[in-house]
Amino acid sequence: MTFDKDTSAGYVVNHMARLFAEALTQRIQPLGLTTGQFPLLLQLWAEEGLTQKQLVERLDVEQATIANTLNRMERDGLVLRKPHPVDGRSQCIHLTRKARALQGPATEAAQSVNDIALRSLSVPDRQAFFETMTEVIKSLQEDLKPLDRS
Repeated sequence: MTFDKDTSAGYVVNHMARLFAEALTQRIQPLGLTTGQFPLLLQLWAEEGLTQKQLVERLDVEQATIANTLNRMERDGLVLRKPHPVDGRSQCIHLTRKARALQGPATEAAQSVNDIALRSLSVPDRQAFFETMTEVIKSLQEDLKPLDRS
């Protein structure tokens, strides 16, 4: 049996993700943002004051990646680390005014990429797309649970 990339779910999803990332990069780079920062910002815009550990858990990204991204974000004046009010070993991540001011333009940029990507799909097809992707993600997460992903 030969491997056909055009019928490989992993290949097609990866290709789509790279195109999404490239399109988003083009739109948020003028704002001084990167696609690596965007998921953290989305989470912090929704709930500020999370710890690094909470961001790792909620975004399902490796700890080292989150730590490096937060370091760059702090350097760029997007986040501040403040001592955790209860756990002296932890720090809470807070947005700066600069980061809060970027919420509208950055989320509009992301929405425009989504609109472009899904423009040829009907509303029911969009719904089916998200339901299918959610099921695929769940299946892969369940398969990876026994593995140590930290």
